[in-house]
Order: sequence, then C-alpha cells, then structure tokens
Amino acid sequence: MACKQTATRTILLSGSCEEAKRRELKNAFNDTWELYESLFEVINKDSAFYSKAEPLRHPLIFYFGHTATFYINKLKLGKYISQRINEKFESMFAIGVDEMSWDDMDDQHYDWPTVEDVKIYRNKVRQLVNTVIDSMSVSLPISSSDPGWVILMGIEHERIHLETSSVIIRQLPLTDVSPHPNWQPCTDTGTPLCNRLLSVCGDTITLGRQPEDDTYGWDNEFGQQSFTAEDFKASKYLVSNQEFLAFVQEDGYQKPRFWNDEGKAWLSFTQATMPRFWRYRDGNWLQRNLTNEIPLPLNWPVEVNQLEAKAFCNWKSEQQQANIRLLTEAEWYILRGYIAEDSPGWHEAPGNIELEYYASPCPVDRFEHEEFCDIVGNVWQWTETCIDGFQGFKVHPLYDDFSTPTFDGKHNLIKGGSWISTGNESILASRYAFRRHFYQHAGFRYVESNQAPDSMTSLNIYETDELISQYLEFHYGGEYFSVPNFCVSGVNLCLREIQLSHSCKALDIGCSVGRASFELAKTFDHVDAIDFSARFIQQAYSLIEQGEKRYTIRTEGDLVEFKSVTLTQLNYDDVIAKVNFVQGDACNLKTQYSDYDLVYASNLIDRLGDPKLFLSTIHQRINEGGYLVITSPYTWLEEYTDKANWLGGIKVHGENFTTLDGLTETLFPHFELIAVKELPFVIRETKRKFQHSLSEMTIWRKR
Repeated sequence: MACKQTATRTILLSGSCEEAKRRELKNAFNDTWELYESLFEVINKDSAFYSKAEPLRHPLIFYFGHTATFYINKLKLGKYISQRINEKFESMFAIGVDEMSWDDMDDQHYDWPTVEDVKIYRNKVRQLVNTVIDSMSVSLPISSSDPGWVILMGIEHERIHLETSSVIIRQLPLTDVSPHPNWQPCTDTGTPLCNRLLSVCGDTITLGRQPEDDTYGWDNEFGQQSFTAEDFKASKYLVSNQEFLAFVQEDGYQKPRFWNDEGKAWLSFTQATMPRFWRYRDGNWLQRNLTNEIPLPLNWPVEVNQLEAKAFCNWKSEQQQANIRLLTEAEWYILRGYIAEDSPGWHEAPGNIELEYYASPCPVDRFEHEEFCDIVGNVWQWTETCIDGFQGFKVHPLYDDFSTPTFDGKHNLIKGGSWISTGNESILASRYAFRRHFYQHAGFRYVESNQAPDSMTSLNIYETDELISQYLEFHYGGEYFSVPNFCVSGVNLCLREIQLSHSCKALDIGCSVGRASFELAKTFDHVDAIDFSARFIQQAYSLIEQGEKRYTIRTEGDLVEFKSVTLTQLNYDDVIAKVNFVQGDACNLKTQYSDYDLVYASNLIDRLGDPKLFLSTIHQRINEGGYLVITSPYTWLEEYTDKANWLGGIKVHGENFTTLDGLTETLFPHFELIAVKELPFVIRETKRKFQHSLSEMTIWRKR
C-alpha cells in the first residue's frame, strides 16, 4: 500500500518556522482524516455499520463518528472553541470505547444516526478543525499546553482507531466488505522456517520519555522507571500460524492444564477452539484478513489474545521441559535496542509497519535485525506486563481517562506495532494495552527465562476508596488555606519543644498511612509505625515497595482528580529502611515494642475503645527521660469509645472535666507535662468541601 508519509508517521514538535509547522500539522490532520475514511470505504453496505461484529464493542457507526466528536469535545474542553456542532452526536459518540468483558457486555440500544448524517457531520468537523489550525497560535516546540498539542492528540487518537476499527471490520461477514485499492494484503505465503531460541544478554534499562522529547506522547509514556532483566533466550521469529497449529491440533484448547483461571473462564464463555481469525471448512484451514479469506498462511504470524498466547507458552514449556513464557516490556525493549533508528526519523520502516508495505501481516522471516525478525511491525507482541504508569506519571487534563482506567491489573501491554500501526503507535516510546481476552492485530514471541516476570514490572493501581484517599491526601497532598501539612508540622513542632538525649527508637502509634513515620525517621535510627487498620498500613507498604502511591480524590459528584506522590519527591528515599510498618492494636501491643525514646500518638486517643488502658501502660515502653507526644481534636464519639471511657469532655461532680484534665490525671504518676500547643489541620472531602480542625498537642516527659 502506498500512503503519504504524513499520514503514517508522527510529526516532530520542534522546528524553525511556526508557519511551516502549522502547514505540517494541517497536512497531518487532513491526511490522517482521509486515511481513516478510506478504511471505512471497504464496507459495501450501510447495514454493516450497525451490526456488532465484535460483541464486546459498539457497532462501527460509533467509531466512524467517534474520532470526529473527539476533536470537538477536546477543543471545547480546552476552550479553543466556544460552540458545538451537534450536541447529540458529541454525547452519543463520546464514550464507550474501552473493550468490555464477556460478563459486563453493554446491551443498551442506541438510536444511531444514518451513515450519511455522520458523513455530513464529519465534513463539518473537518472544516472547523482546519479553521482552528489556520487561526490558532503556534509556538515551537509544541508543548502539552498548546492548542497544537490538542490537534496532535486528535490525530494520534484517530490513528489508534484506524487500527481498532480495522480489527472490527475484519470480523464482518465477507459479503459486507469489498477489496479496496488502498488496502491490498500481502500475497506471499508458504511454509516457515523452524523457530528457535536465541540468547540475549540481560540489562538494566530505564524506561519512560522526558517532557522535552520531540514527538507527541500519551501520558503513560512519561516518567521514568528502571527494570533489570536477567539473561534470557527469545524466539527468533514471532510464533507462526504453523507453529500455533500444532497446539490446536494437539487439542490445546481442550486441555485445562495449559490455561490459567481467566483463560478457562474465557474458554467456557466463548467455546473457542482456534484463533478468532481462523476458519476450518471442508477439511481446510483458512484465515480471514481485512477484506478477503485465504488458505491459512502458515508462514504468517498467528494472531491471538493474551490468554491464548499464555496457554501456548504453557504447552511449549511442557513439551520442552523449560520455563517458556511471553516476554516482558523490559525484555522487548532490550530486543528493540537492535534497531538504532526510530520513527519518524527512519528512511524506510524496518518492519511491516506504518502501512508502508501491506494491509495485512506478511511472512515472519521478512524483516531481520541482529538475527531477530519482526522486532517491530507485522503484528503486536503480547507481553507478561500489566500496564502501569512510570514514576512521575501525570494525567493530561484534557484526557484524564486515557490511561488510568487501564491501570487495573487487567490490561497487558502489547509492543512493537502491527502492519497498520501509524504515528505514535510505531515509535519506540509507545505504550498500549488491552484486556487479556481481547483481540488486536496481535501475536507473540516467547522467551525462555528463569526470572519471574513480576520482578520486571510494577503495578501501582489507583486507590479509589474514598476514606483512604482522603487520608492519603491529608498526609501527602497539598496545602489548603495556608495550613501546613499536619503530619510534618506536628513532628517538627514536638522535636523543637523537647531535648532528646537519645534518638535510637521512636514509635508512631496510630500512624495511619505513614507520613509522620517517615518524618520521624529523619531524626531516629528506627521507627516502628503501627496502626489498627491493615488497609492504612497497606498504603504505606505500597509507597515503600513501589516508590509511588496513586489515588483518586473526589472533585464534585462523580468526578475525580488523579493524584500521585513519590518517595523521591518527598525526600524520603534515604529513610525508608528505618521505618517498620506493622498492623497492631494500641491497647494490646506485643512486648517487643518497647525501649522508645519517643512515642508519637497523633489523633489517636479519641478513636480508642479504652484510652485509659493505653495511657496507663505506655510508660512501660518508654525509656527514662523519653517523651510521649499526644495530638487530638478531642472529638469523642460513642461509635468509637463508650461514654464511660471518655477521658474528658464530660461533667464530673457537676463541673467541666476536659480531656487535658483526664490526660493529666492518667499520666501524672509517670510523666510531667512539658508543653501544650495547638495544631491546625485541614482534611479535603471534595474540591469545595473541607474539614478545618484544631488538634491540641501535649508533650509529656517520662520521670
């Protein structure tokens, strides 16, 4: 297929002339628009736009309208246009793109418009976007806050749906499609060479692009993270139809031992016996391509979902008595190092990619680099790696749900691109993922390695529980109303008021999600951090293990803001080894928790069932001359503490009895009161609702 380069390759953000860049943007927009529409020209009847060729996705009429409404919705959100073209279309075609699971299929019936009406709408959008490009400001290099970035976002978004729509078209009945001069498949078929494993040296690599990189990037590509891959062996070729056919003919789909639990559930639902694009008719194996059906091309790569690829690897492991699995993202990047160039800079594509050669896969031995074939292109390569953002990941405000819904442990990365991958999809930094049961133009290569794939990946899912998210924001979020961070200012205030003779051990009791514990570790050699809530402790563990913690916090209604905090940003990298997070009961601590120079009990006592029990025994765990620091707003509630156990806030003999009175009465036998301070704090509930409170800090020195 012959496509103009601007339609298939992403453009550079930099340049020396703003007007030349404007023309380049305009050409890229129009060429991509025309390429997308030409794909839908293979559909020969309007009724095919409304059939659900892929049961887990909308009919094709949705995708025909979706890429146009995307421009309007993003330009309107960014305030680059003030008026919509068709509010009904821009709502109907806006959402519902992410593939569903078989157990949450969307059975809604939509009043879809006619194909002709969508064509008329698309023409209006095209005219408007061209007007925006002609009149918008252009600065170089284009940054993520520029209107040019929104245009690029729309272009790259349409390129993604060029690929996903072609997968759906490939599942239409043959009678609904016709050959097209722009979409000609490869005609070279035959018998492949025998696949074999080649040795690859392991390496430690740092992944993630930088803000100053010169091409458009999706949010999940930014940030940085290092991974270490041990030496491994990788298959020279992608797994071919012939190699996979052996698995099918040995009843691999009928043998549960090769399938994980998710794979078994998918098999049970689909009753699959072969890859989606294969056919078996009259004793012959066939393959469905975009607009034709041909005898199964044995030397082309097989196209399967991740569950099928994993089952094949398990079968191969049993055959060879070796640890065979899919490659990880890190291992693919090591192979990708064998190709020095990157799009858009390469003179010609080094693989069957960017529609430079065919509108279909081609033989697996066609494109070779350093002995390996199809490092890029032909079909995507499924990996073991669940997609996650790198450290420093931030959503783009105009597309905050591009990546975050996939950070759920259910979406695995595909790498390398396919024959129809264009623009951002074909560059080194691209990162795309799909649910494991889903189909793309995707196959796989396998590796032999004793290294567990989990050691080369990270998974840091966004915390969505509202209470936990509030506490994460309280501990690690920003300042509100000029009130300093409560955990940091509390630790700093108490340390200013006391005179430590030793700083060996501290106890942060009721540590919640851990901010004060890290602050204490800046002064103390060891900090035990204990909380009754295992879920709170898990947040602190996650921060230490991942180096990052992500959470969502409500803004208004169903809308949320995505937040991220890292140990590096907080300057805690050097202290994490000194903190020991443990789940435990303040009123029933194990004997090992003792010999402390400081016990810090923040906002704890009014949440204990028996605060006197805690206070009357805590002296046993503190060294002579050590300190007990208590902060509390004294919010006594019977849901936490029976009224008979309240320390204060009550009448005694008809007189007011405060919590400070109760603290003094309980602690006086073993402690002297050093200082009483007030400490404000703010807890954010939504973007416009906050709790503003005062906590009283009392500092006690053990006699």
